[in-house]
Amino acid sequence: MRIERTPFPRKTRIAGLRGILRRQDKKACAKSSESVEFAADIAYDLAMPILEEPEITTRPHADAQLDPGYLVICWDDPVNLMDYVTHVFQKVFGWPKPKAERHMLEVHQTGKSLLARETLEKAEHYVHQLQAFNLQATMERDQ
Repeated sequence: MRIERTPFPRKTRIAGLRGILRRQDKKACAKSSESVEFAADIAYDLAMPILEEPEITTRPHADAQLDPGYLVICWDDPVNLMDYVTHVFQKVFGWPKPKAERHMLEVHQTGKSLLARETLEKAEHYVHQLQAFNLQATMERDQ
């Protein structure tokens, strides 16, 4: 396979094109200071491809078709310590300690806490992670 090469590198070819355009432009506009800028603009336009903007279409009722989401709920259990539950919430959800403690206290006082509202896949992921840490967690469809 043979590759044909041009006699001049790309920079030289563009500079040569600018020179030709400048000479032609100077002949047409004898004393114009805009001729150099005009030639550079033409050379730039010749070197750059023209891209068309994509057509954007919208659906009229896109919000009505969205999945309502799934709730991740943690239930109270007499086995795990409060500090451990706080630690697990920090690890699984990446929450700061005050937020993790607030949810831990809600689980302890009311028996359950709504931890997150996510898509099906993310909610399943969180529930499996919480169950891997031996916490009682379930997922329910949001209404």
